[in-house]
Amino acid sequence: METKGGFYITQIKQLQDRIFERLLLENGIEISGGQGRILFILWKTDHLTISEISEKTSLAKNTISVVINGMVNKGIVERSINPQNRRQTIVSLTEYAKSLQVKYEAVSQQMNALFYHGFSDKEQKQFEDYLARILETLIENMHTDK
Repeated sequence: METKGGFYITQIKQLQDRIFERLLLENGIEISGGQGRILFILWKTDHLTISEISEKTSLAKNTISVVINGMVNKGIVERSINPQNRRQTIVSLTEYAKSLQVKYEAVSQQMNALFYHGFSDKEQKQFEDYLARILETLIENMHTDK
């Protein structure tokens, strides 16, 4: 049986990224998708290390570092040395970043409405359960040495 799930997921991800960035710009929020993922994590828990952000976003540490550099230059986040472990860098939100949260969440709601247009609540839950199973399998695979 030919399966197309992975192909569909890739296409959906690419289109979703483009539409989401367009919606952000239309709402006066000039951040990229990668920056948005990092912000989303920091809005939940501020003052995280690069490793913690990497784990929570599934982005590579070197990717996180590059994106964080751009965010620091734009005044979105700040970097500081962890006083308990001087080898670690702590990333924290600026007041500017905190001010973006309400607008960003409104755009996320627009995206969710578009994403689930025509789905019943039951279909949405079932779909998300399937996605969670796929994600769980992929995470398990990342942590096994093969």
